[in-house]
Amino acid sequence: MTAPRTPKYQVIAADLSTKIRGGELAPGSALPPQKELSARYGVTLATLRQALQQLEADGLLSQQPGRGTFVAEPRAAYRLDSLRGFAEDLRAQGLLVATQILGQEVAEPPAWAAARFGDRLPAVRLERLRLLAGRPAVHQVSWIRGTALARADLSGTSLYAALADHGVAVHRASESVRPGALDEATAILLRQPAGTAAFLSERVTYGLDDRALVADRATILGTMLEIRTERAVTGLSVQWAHLT
Repeated sequence: MTAPRTPKYQVIAADLSTKIRGGELAPGSALPPQKELSARYGVTLATLRQALQQLEADGLLSQQPGRGTFVAEPRAAYRLDSLRGFAEDLRAQGLLVATQILGQEVAEPPAWAAARFGDRLPAVRLERLRLLAGRPAVHQVSWIRGTALARADLSGTSLYAALADHGVAVHRASESVRPGALDEATAILLRQPAGTAAFLSERVTYGLDDRALVADRATILGTMLEIRTERAVTGLSVQWAHLT
């Protein structure tokens, strides 16, 4: 019995995927025009576009109307269901992550954070900018119960690790993420036009006594990160994926 032939678009997708993963086509580089590629592979434009769409769905290509098709940066996943910090999860997967401290001072928490703490006692306001491979990707404002971390160096240390160093154990966290867009102030920090797609995250971290330890709000650049899920009979894994 003759084995079924592999569709031509899958053959093209496999060839381009091998070249991308092998480094022959570097991240950020442009593919030749579609007419040139279709002639090179001896297929119609429709067949070629089917292959390009598959590679874009796989996260290997980015098709930009009016500009062309570009090789995407390798993806790295960040687990939302982990109790590690944002930067630690991405670093664990080989991504270069840097943190800029934009502000760190004792202040009275705003109403949204005080509501999580159950009081308006002084707390540490920590404002950070997260850079992925040197590019701003996340703006994060954290309110930390108490004043113990007011002078701690948090530029290269996990907030959770710093809490542990002060004898405070993290027990659990809850997080909600919704779609949004960059406002003008955050757009300047992230070096993007106002209105650029973003994820708006609100996370509350609790201690062993179930008191809120950290109330955190983050604006995550939607053009650099996406939410990805993997479903199995044993449960659901939710991750961030780095796009560019």
